[in-house]
Amino acid sequence: MVTLSTLRPSKERISQLTSTYSAYRPLIQRSLNAGLILYALGHTYRTLSARPSSDASTRKSKGKGKQVEGQAGKPPRVAVDAVFYQRLSMILRIVIPRLRSKEAMLLVMHSSLLIFRTAISLYVAALDGRIVASLVRAQPIPFMLNILRWLLVAIPATWTNSWLSYVQNKLAFAYRSRLTDAILRQYLGDDDSPSDKVYYKLANLDDRIMNPDQMITVDINRFSNHLAAIYANMAKPVLDVILYNYQLAQNVGAEGLLVLTVFVQLSAALLRKLTPPFGAYTATSAHLAGQLRHTHARLAEFSEEIAFFGGEDTEKMLLEREFAGLLKHQNRVLGAQWWHGCVEEGIVKWLWGSFGLMLCAIPVFFKIPGAEGVADLGSRTEGFVTNRRLLLSSSDAFGRVLYSYKDLAELAGYTARVASLLEAMKGVKSGKFDKALATSARNPENLKLLSSRGQVIESADIRFESVPIVTPNGEILVRSLSFHIKHGQHLLIVGPNGCGKSSLFRILGGLWPVYGGTVHKPPAENFVLIPQRPYLPIGTLRDQVIYPHNREDMEARGVTDADLLHILAFVQMEGVIEREGGWDAAREWRDALSGGDKQKIAWARLFYHRPKYAVLDEATSLVPVDVEGLMMDRATELGITLLTVSHRPSLWKYHHMILQYDGHGGYVFTKLDAEKRLALQEEKQALETKLLEVPKMKSRLAELEEFEHGSI
Repeated sequence: MVTLSTLRPSKERISQLTSTYSAYRPLIQRSLNAGLILYALGHTYRTLSARPSSDASTRKSKGKGKQVEGQAGKPPRVAVDAVFYQRLSMILRIVIPRLRSKEAMLLVMHSSLLIFRTAISLYVAALDGRIVASLVRAQPIPFMLNILRWLLVAIPATWTNSWLSYVQNKLAFAYRSRLTDAILRQYLGDDDSPSDKVYYKLANLDDRIMNPDQMITVDINRFSNHLAAIYANMAKPVLDVILYNYQLAQNVGAEGLLVLTVFVQLSAALLRKLTPPFGAYTATSAHLAGQLRHTHARLAEFSEEIAFFGGEDTEKMLLEREFAGLLKHQNRVLGAQWWHGCVEEGIVKWLWGSFGLMLCAIPVFFKIPGAEGVADLGSRTEGFVTNRRLLLSSSDAFGRVLYSYKDLAELAGYTARVASLLEAMKGVKSGKFDKALATSARNPENLKLLSSRGQVIESADIRFESVPIVTPNGEILVRSLSFHIKHGQHLLIVGPNGCGKSSLFRILGGLWPVYGGTVHKPPAENFVLIPQRPYLPIGTLRDQVIYPHNREDMEARGVTDADLLHILAFVQMEGVIEREGGWDAAREWRDALSGGDKQKIAWARLFYHRPKYAVLDEATSLVPVDVEGLMMDRATELGITLLTVSHRPSLWKYHHMILQYDGHGGYVFTKLDAEKRLALQEEKQALETKLLEVPKMKSRLAELEEFEHGSI
């Protein structure tokens, strides 16, 4: 039978166990610290490792490179997998193009600062030990010297931390500038590569990217910030855990927390007085970002008109101007954040820490009522130092190691957004569109037509040979269109809505692909479009007439403001200069001008550029008939061939040929006899008027017959 006395350990055994544990306690603590370090490294490795993708996410679409049904517009799957690293590698080659690039140098500087900060942390850790030792030994002179060293090391420490934040933000700006420039070169073209009208094709021929303005202005910025921060956010916590983990076994003394609370309140009051107006900075940043996005929105809204005029360079200049203003303001904010970071770091961390250490040292050098002895004071001081290092550094760093996957997952999300934009632009440049098809386009015959391509041949005249007219969603408006227009032959195009009138112009402007047959046409720059609601760009009154040229381009052509005034006289708009305040007046012109004035400005733009062909889409619907005649005659004098969509009979006499759609896939192309057509139109209207009288005449006849029978 086991008695209670046999279960009760002897004092000798307890003493032996206590002595054994005390002897091996340093080894146990080092083992725990090493285990935690290994766990943090293992967790970091697992976080960075690629997750396997599901079959559904990695399977290629059978219709890749073609128009497919129901696949466009879906957001890409986001995960930390092999696809993410492939996308990230592609983007990294853009943002860091060379080893000697500015971005690479900033990255090297950032890494060097991280290493330097680690060296400072090692020195501070050793200095903490010496301060504790001087406190325990009650040595005031070594203690004050160590405090002086503490304040001196604060100078490079605060400098390093502020520079780390500064360089990280500069790196994010550099990434964003490089990536934005690369995307705008594809989006709008540049001097080295001609424009492929990618901005128009993304908005009208492809469904993969529904909001390119959001991606260019917002997502690239967020991606750049996350990419610049991910290295420090992953590496710094691991380094801090390794540096401070050996102190985890020592956590005694909480008296210093009260003192720290007092210093927190004092430092907060001081910082409030020294803090720049970041709220106003944020509001200004939001305003500038809104202006930038507004400019992008105008580009998407008027992409067709800009594409016909070839205004990519002007629009790119406007976008770059807005972006430069935003970047200038952000650099100003960055400078304020840099010095504020120095002040915040110096006050909250270093000055606060030095006073805390001195307060904890007072009981060592002075007799304090209730104090038991130097050893207890040393324990309290050492507990304060350990608590400051352990809780503020090690625990925070270890927590960020555990949750580092969140940062990487957010980076994966923005990487997917930016990569999808790059992939979509590459696809539309090569003629591969991803568009949801109309119901009528799903039969095998139509799908075969959509998978083919026609031929475009440069020519002085316009000739279509068996060319199908197909909308971006695959709807076939005309299966085979053939006609021939020589330069100088004005063409009138009529027909019901949705029959293919505007579609013809988009093919001529090189905006829509040719799915079959042969198109002979001049280069796209020989066409100018005047729609019913003309595009009026941001700028001066002069810019409205010479768009997409600037003043230097105008002067290079030998055109003066007096010549522009002469052009405005042809459209009876010369009074607008005085009315609006001169050629250099800047307005939101689409609000400042009436509908008729906008159309007149567009005609003045036509007379300035003098192209070979002009596409008129209800371009005189808001202009008086007499002014309409003056403009049509002036265009003929300048040798501009007119391709006109209009239902105005007054325009018939200015055209030589007519292309009439029936709205069911058929058409008639023939010479236009304006007098005969007007006579037929008048006869038709007269007959329609007489037919309207037929019911009244029948009613009256019935009344007369009834009266006649009644009288008999």
